[in-house]
Amino acid sequence: MDNVQRLPLFPLTAHVMPNGKLKLRIFEQRYTRLVKQCMANQSEFVVCMFDPGIDKYDPDYILPYGTAVNIVDFEMLNDGFLGITVEGARRVEITHHEFEEDGLRVGDVETLPLWQQQPITEKVTVLRERLEEIYTVYPELGDLYNEKAFDRLDWVCQRWLEILPLDVHTKQDLIKSQSSDQVADYLLNLVT
Repeated sequence: MDNVQRLPLFPLTAHVMPNGKLKLRIFEQRYTRLVKQCMANQSEFVVCMFDPGIDKYDPDYILPYGTAVNIVDFEMLNDGFLGITVEGARRVEITHHEFEEDGLRVGDVETLPLWQQQPITEKVTVLRERLEEIYTVYPELGDLYNEKAFDRLDWVCQRWLEILPLDVHTKQDLIKSQSSDQVADYLLNLVT
Protein backbone atom coordinates (compact mmCIF):
# COMPACT_ATOMS: atom_id res chain seq x y z
CA MET A 1 0.00 0.00 0.00
CA ASP A 2 1.09 3.58 -0.59
CA ASN A 3 2.04 5.94 2.18
CA VAL A 4 -0.69 7.18 4.47
CA GLN A 5 -2.29 10.46 3.39
CA ARG A 6 -4.50 12.74 5.48
CA LEU A 7 -7.61 13.79 3.54
CA PRO A 8 -11.00 15.35 4.32
CA LEU A 9 -13.90 12.89 4.46
CA PHE A 10 -17.36 13.34 2.94
CA PRO A 11 -19.73 10.69 4.37
CA LEU A 12 -22.67 9.80 2.14
CA THR A 13 -25.30 7.14 1.63
CA ALA A 14 -24.33 7.17 -2.08
CA HIS A 15 -20.95 5.99 -3.27
CA VAL A 16 -18.63 6.56 -6.21
CA MET A 17 -15.86 4.27 -7.45
CA PRO A 18 -12.69 4.95 -9.48
CA ASN A 19 -13.57 6.49 -12.87
CA GLY A 20 -17.10 7.09 -11.62
CA LYS A 21 -18.80 10.46 -11.37
CA LEU A 22 -21.17 11.82 -8.77
CA LYS A 23 -22.97 15.16 -8.42
CA LEU A 24 -23.03 16.66 -4.92
CA ARG A 25 -24.98 19.58 -3.47
CA ILE A 26 -22.87 21.56 -0.99
CA PHE A 27 -24.67 23.59 1.67
CA GLU A 28 -22.97 23.02 5.04
CA GLN A 29 -20.12 25.40 6.00
CA ARG A 30 -17.66 22.59 6.69
CA TYR A 31 -18.17 21.14 3.21
CA THR A 32 -17.97 24.57 1.59
CA ARG A 33 -14.56 24.87 3.28
CA LEU A 34 -13.62 21.38 2.04
CA VAL A 35 -14.49 22.36 -1.57
CA LYS A 36 -12.59 25.68 -1.36
CA GLN A 37 -9.55 23.95 0.09
CA CYS A 38 -9.54 21.14 -2.47
CA MET A 39 -10.03 23.51 -5.40
CA ALA A 40 -7.32 25.91 -4.18
CA ASN A 41 -4.82 23.07 -3.64
CA GLN A 42 -6.05 20.86 -6.50
CA SER A 43 -6.30 18.10 -3.92
CA GLU A 44 -8.56 15.14 -3.28
CA PHE A 45 -11.11 14.31 -0.63
CA VAL A 46 -12.66 10.96 0.23
CA VAL A 47 -16.27 10.01 -0.42
CA CYS A 48 -16.97 7.41 2.24
CA MET A 49 -19.89 5.50 3.66
CA PHE A 50 -21.29 5.47 7.18
CA ASP A 51 -23.17 2.95 9.27
CA PRO A 52 -26.68 4.38 9.81
CA GLY A 53 -27.19 2.04 12.78
CA ILE A 54 -24.39 3.65 14.80
CA ASP A 55 -24.18 7.02 16.55
CA LYS A 56 -22.33 9.55 14.37
CA TYR A 57 -19.78 10.17 17.14
CA ASP A 58 -18.90 6.47 17.45
CA PRO A 59 -15.48 5.64 15.90
CA ASP A 60 -17.11 2.85 13.83
CA TYR A 61 -19.65 5.24 12.27
CA ILE A 62 -17.33 5.87 9.29
CA LEU A 63 -16.83 2.65 7.35
CA PRO A 64 -13.28 1.85 6.26
CA TYR A 65 -13.49 1.67 2.45
CA GLY A 66 -14.02 4.76 0.32
CA THR A 67 -12.86 6.51 -2.83
CA ALA A 68 -10.52 9.47 -3.14
CA VAL A 69 -12.14 11.90 -5.58
CA ASN A 70 -11.27 15.04 -7.50
CA ILE A 71 -13.63 17.93 -8.23
CA VAL A 72 -14.07 18.07 -12.01
CA ASP A 73 -16.89 20.61 -12.32
CA PHE A 74 -18.93 23.05 -10.26
CA GLU A 75 -21.99 25.26 -10.69
CA MET A 76 -24.32 27.51 -8.73
CA LEU A 77 -27.64 25.72 -8.30
CA ASN A 78 -31.08 27.35 -8.59
CA ASP A 79 -31.46 27.27 -4.80
CA GLY A 80 -28.26 29.31 -4.37
CA PHE A 81 -26.17 26.39 -3.15
CA LEU A 82 -23.02 25.07 -4.79
CA GLY A 83 -23.19 21.96 -6.97
CA ILE A 84 -20.03 20.00 -7.71
CA THR A 85 -19.24 16.95 -9.80
CA VAL A 86 -16.55 14.63 -8.50
CA GLU A 87 -14.68 11.85 -10.24
CA GLY A 88 -13.33 8.83 -8.41
CA ALA A 89 -9.56 8.49 -8.57
CA ARG A 90 -8.67 5.51 -6.37
CA ARG A 91 -10.04 3.13 -3.76
CA VAL A 92 -8.77 3.85 -0.26
CA GLU A 93 -8.91 2.38 3.22
CA ILE A 94 -9.54 4.82 6.05
CA THR A 95 -7.32 3.73 8.93
CA HIS A 96 -8.13 6.54 11.37
CA HIS A 97 -10.44 9.56 11.40
CA GLU A 98 -11.29 12.49 13.64
CA PHE A 99 -13.23 15.75 13.70
CA GLU A 100 -11.83 19.19 13.02
CA GLU A 101 -13.15 22.20 14.95
CA ASP A 102 -16.02 22.92 12.53
CA GLY A 103 -17.16 19.28 12.43
CA LEU A 104 -15.40 18.32 9.20
CA ARG A 105 -14.02 14.80 9.43
CA VAL A 106 -10.48 14.12 8.27
CA GLY A 107 -8.89 10.72 7.97
CA ASP A 108 -5.67 8.87 7.38
CA VAL A 109 -6.07 6.86 4.18
CA GLU A 110 -4.04 4.24 2.37
CA THR A 111 -4.43 3.55 -1.34
CA LEU A 112 -5.76 0.15 -2.41
CA PRO A 113 -4.80 -1.32 -5.79
CA LEU A 114 -7.10 -0.54 -8.71
CA TRP A 115 -8.96 -3.49 -10.17
CA GLN A 116 -7.18 -4.87 -13.19
CA GLN A 117 -8.74 -3.95 -16.51
CA GLN A 118 -10.50 -6.97 -17.98
CA PRO A 119 -12.65 -7.42 -21.08
CA ILE A 120 -16.32 -8.36 -20.86
CA THR A 121 -16.65 -12.07 -21.54
CA GLU A 122 -19.74 -13.93 -22.75
CA LYS A 123 -20.40 -15.12 -19.18
CA VAL A 124 -20.86 -11.54 -17.92
CA THR A 125 -22.36 -9.89 -21.02
CA VAL A 126 -25.68 -9.58 -19.19
CA LEU A 127 -24.07 -7.13 -16.72
CA ARG A 128 -23.11 -4.81 -19.57
CA GLU A 129 -26.50 -5.16 -21.28
CA ARG A 130 -28.48 -4.42 -18.10
CA LEU A 131 -26.28 -1.42 -17.28
CA GLU A 132 -26.82 -0.04 -20.80
CA GLU A 133 -30.58 -0.44 -20.27
CA ILE A 134 -30.41 1.43 -16.95
CA TYR A 135 -28.49 4.29 -18.57
CA THR A 136 -31.18 4.46 -21.28
CA VAL A 137 -34.05 4.54 -18.76
CA TYR A 138 -32.18 6.95 -16.43
CA PRO A 139 -30.17 9.18 -18.78
CA GLU A 140 -29.05 11.42 -15.90
CA LEU A 141 -26.79 8.53 -14.81
CA GLY A 142 -25.32 7.84 -18.21
CA ASP A 143 -25.00 11.52 -19.10
CA LEU A 144 -22.30 11.91 -16.43
CA TYR A 145 -19.91 10.07 -18.77
CA ASN A 146 -18.50 11.39 -22.02
CA GLU A 147 -16.97 7.99 -22.63
CA LYS A 148 -18.40 4.73 -21.36
CA ALA A 149 -16.19 1.63 -21.11
CA PHE A 150 -18.93 -0.99 -21.51
CA ASP A 151 -16.30 -3.37 -22.92
CA ARG A 152 -14.42 -3.49 -19.56
CA LEU A 153 -15.59 -5.66 -16.67
CA ASP A 154 -13.90 -3.48 -14.02
CA TRP A 155 -15.70 -0.34 -15.29
CA VAL A 156 -19.09 -2.08 -15.53
CA CYS A 157 -18.81 -3.61 -12.03
CA GLN A 158 -17.82 -0.26 -10.52
CA ARG A 159 -20.82 1.47 -12.08
CA TRP A 160 -23.11 -1.27 -10.69
CA LEU A 161 -21.72 -0.72 -7.19
CA GLU A 162 -22.54 2.98 -7.50
CA ILE A 163 -26.19 2.50 -8.41
CA LEU A 164 -27.29 -0.64 -6.56
CA PRO A 165 -29.16 0.02 -3.29
CA LEU A 166 -27.20 -2.51 -1.23
CA ASP A 167 -26.76 -2.74 2.53
CA VAL A 168 -23.69 -0.65 3.48
CA HIS A 169 -21.81 -3.66 4.87
CA THR A 170 -22.43 -5.70 1.70
CA LYS A 171 -21.28 -2.76 -0.40
CA GLN A 172 -18.16 -2.39 1.77
CA ASP A 173 -17.31 -6.08 1.24
CA LEU A 174 -17.65 -5.64 -2.52
CA ILE A 175 -15.65 -2.39 -2.62
CA LYS A 176 -12.72 -4.01 -0.80
CA SER A 177 -12.68 -6.97 -3.24
CA GLN A 178 -9.33 -7.64 -4.89
CA SER A 179 -10.80 -7.95 -8.39
CA SER A 180 -13.86 -7.24 -10.46
CA ASP A 181 -14.31 -11.02 -10.99
CA GLN A 182 -15.41 -11.40 -7.36
CA VAL A 183 -17.88 -8.54 -7.73
CA ALA A 184 -19.15 -9.86 -11.08
CA ASP A 185 -20.06 -13.20 -9.49
CA TYR A 186 -22.15 -11.40 -6.87
CA LEU A 187 -23.78 -9.13 -9.45
CA LEU A 188 -24.68 -12.03 -11.75
CA ASN A 189 -26.73 -13.57 -8.94
CA LEU A 190 -28.66 -10.30 -8.62
CA VAL A 191 -29.39 -9.51 -12.26
CA THR A 192 -29.98 -12.96 -13.76
